[in-house]
Amino acid sequence: MSLSSPQSGVQRQVTGLGFAGASSDISRGSPVPGSPYVSPEFGRIQFRLGYDFQQMTLTLKLICAVDLPAKDFSGTSDPYVKIYLLPDRKHKLTSNIKRKCLNPHWNEVFTFEGFPYSKLVNMSLYMQVLDYDRFSRDDPIGEVILPLNDIDLLNGETFWRDLQPCKGHVGRLGELLISLCYNSTKGQIIVNVVKARQLKSKDINGLSDPYVKVWLMIDGKKVQKRKTKVHPKTLDPVFNDFFVFDVPFENIRHASLLISVMDHDLIGTNDLIGQILLGCKSSPQEAKHWNEMLTKPRKAIEKWHMLKDLG
Repeated sequence: MSLSSPQSGVQRQVTGLGFAGASSDISRGSPVPGSPYVSPEFGRIQFRLGYDFQQMTLTLKLICAVDLPAKDFSGTSDPYVKIYLLPDRKHKLTSNIKRKCLNPHWNEVFTFEGFPYSKLVNMSLYMQVLDYDRFSRDDPIGEVILPLNDIDLLNGETFWRDLQPCKGHVGRLGELLISLCYNSTKGQIIVNVVKARQLKSKDINGLSDPYVKVWLMIDGKKVQKRKTKVHPKTLDPVFNDFFVFDVPFENIRHASLLISVMDHDLIGTNDLIGQILLGCKSSPQEAKHWNEMLTKPRKAIEKWHMLKDLG
């Protein structure tokens, strides 16, 4: 695969080389032998970088990842990696998808051709690990950003890096803290919209005027709506609003909650900031919250959720 620019190019080459396990002990960022190892929340990724000054080519070998979080109901993920040289976001390289795996080995080589060293030192390698989903949007797992001016490109280096939560570079929308409680005797779901944090700005002043809509859905159809008050000019609103929805126990497996964070606009249409869907058939993290509510009746279960663009 090559770029259209005559001055620079990007190629992808898959090699049959085995995993270089011996090099992992001496690569930068690897655990120190004999020291206690704590698995990071989002997993780790191993890769090697080198630069050919004569050919003006940067070579990235994507080796493997370990301890990735499960994103699928099966308890696994289908990970792959998107690669950019920032600030250029027009040209993207993508690894192969590794099915049902939390410790994938890629051993794929990517080359970035026609990049003078003087240009590379002002760029950053960006890798985003995602979980492939055939029927909906792919779920971000984690990311790594590595400024190339920190690297000894002449001799080449192998790195271990902890994956960080995906944020600015992938369009972070914010997070919402929700408490759920199910009273099976009365057949009621009590929803507490507690607060939100780091919401995406929707107004020209760099802020938003957020409020939250909560729809009770039965078999995917909207049947009842509640909403909070508007909190003007903030990206970290505290709502603490309670809503009660009547859902008899025989209908609870057919129910779900569509929760939307909106930006109120006095003129024109209110803007959607992000959503979450809580129910038995939601994404793994949301479904886990819902199922915990059902298995612990009359107990308030509170969790943070990443807002998504559900389309």
